[in-house]
Amino acid sequence: MPKVYIYKLTVDDGGAPCVCGDILSLAICKPAIRSAAKRGSILLGFAANCLYKHNCPVYVAKVTNNLPGSIYFSEKRYAARPDCIYVWRDRRFQRKLSAKFHSSASDLKHDLGEPSSYPRAKVLLSEGADNFRYFGDKCSIQYKNGSYPHLTSLIETLGQGHRVNFSQTLRTELEHFFPLLWAESSAYRETQVPDFPCGDKCSIHDDDFAEGEC
Repeated sequence: MPKVYIYKLTVDDGGAPCVCGDILSLAICKPAIRSAAKRGSILLGFAANCLYKHNCPVYVAKVTNNLPGSIYFSEKRYAARPDCIYVWRDRRFQRKLSAKFHSSASDLKHDLGEPSSYPRAKVLLSEGADNFRYFGDKCSIQYKNGSYPHLTSLIETLGQGHRVNFSQTLRTELEHFFPLLWAESSAYRETQVPDFPCGDKCSIHDDDFAEGEC
């Protein structure tokens, strides 16, 4: 099984993940995952208690590309994507005036890191609808029915950050769980974004994570 990154979303507003034009991207928020995940890795996001009931799976995606932010935030083919909120100009990142997300001064540093190296400026892409499923609040899989006790325990106790190292028992459960996810169809073609710039709701601590076994 490829490396799997599991975490909980407190916000699902089209910023992270962003689904647009048969590409799912993770370009802002979750800098620890964006910095570490390689091609072939699997991202699996569940809803936090404050987002959707029963901690449903929000999306699953296979990483097909890991781009430097200087490419994603400068190439025209990505410019219209809702999460393309920065521009790369004169070897520095700047927030677009039209950006719908991350308006505070600390957000750029949190998303991309300190200049001039910008170590967090990594963008994960899952290209092609066959490589991801985005459910939002409409995943029909009821994993808390006793069939996946270790997965249930992980999700119910998981706080900020993500998990990437799992016990063999949990890995076995995931090997049975993933075919159910891939058998589902995406509930939405694109993620919905706010009509107007939203207030910042992302945690500045979402780069904190535990890699301990669960």
